[in-house]
Amino acid sequence: MTRKNLGQNFLTNKNKIGKIIRALELKNGDTVVEIGPGHGELTKEIITRSREQETRIIAIEKDGALAEKLRGEVGRYGDFVEIITGDVLKILPSLIRNSGYKVVGNIPYYITGFILRTLGELKNKPKIIVLTVQKEVAERITAKPPKMNLLAATVQFWAEAETLDIIPKSDFSPKPKVDSAIIKLIPRETGADPVRYYSLVRTIFKQPRKTVLNNLSPLAKNRKFIEEKLKKNGIGAGCRPQNLNILQIKRLAEEFSG
Repeated sequence: MTRKNLGQNFLTNKNKIGKIIRALELKNGDTVVEIGPGHGELTKEIITRSREQETRIIAIEKDGALAEKLRGEVGRYGDFVEIITGDVLKILPSLIRNSGYKVVGNIPYYITGFILRTLGELKNKPKIIVLTVQKEVAERITAKPPKMNLLAATVQFWAEAETLDIIPKSDFSPKPKVDSAIIKLIPRETGADPVRYYSLVRTIFKQPRKTVLNNLSPLAKNRKFIEEKLKKNGIGAGCRPQNLNILQIKRLAEEFSG
């Protein structure tokens, strides 16, 4: 299977690659897990820029031929670089056993949601996550009220999210159909029960054009009860899901946990 079949486009702009590396805030002895290194454009730059810091790189590549080629090119760096052939969605949870690492990757568009879900469910989350994703997806992930959405509410539950830069499609080979963006995620304590939170988020955003009140109506027989819970948390009866912030959603998850 060629890498094109796996939906990958290789970033060729070294200035953008440099920005990605700087966002990782590499320090002495850091371990970086790279998702989909491909030809090793980013891998080799991390080695070059952080050699004196003895940064360890674990790169997970699904394409066996690319993994073998890259392994041969960086093998001279010994234990500081490890190329693993396999599916990151299956490998990452078992590979990471502590929180002292950072994650980076140019993510194929079709697995972005799966990658984010896998990272969000890790017991030991990374210190920093820097990903290149489709620009439209980045906008959804980092959205704030009045543009809150299901993806933003899901990711921002466990991480602070920021768009660092836009990468035009001309900076990739082969050139994709859309522009990309570099996003940075800083995992944090959720301060809420994830099962309750995600359940409520799915309920609230199931029909985003409806009011929060109407979306929550299946959770209680008494409409007045729901109105009182909303008012208690500073939410009007006519409020729609896109106007909620993460704190309000967390509080509602606790209110309707029973």
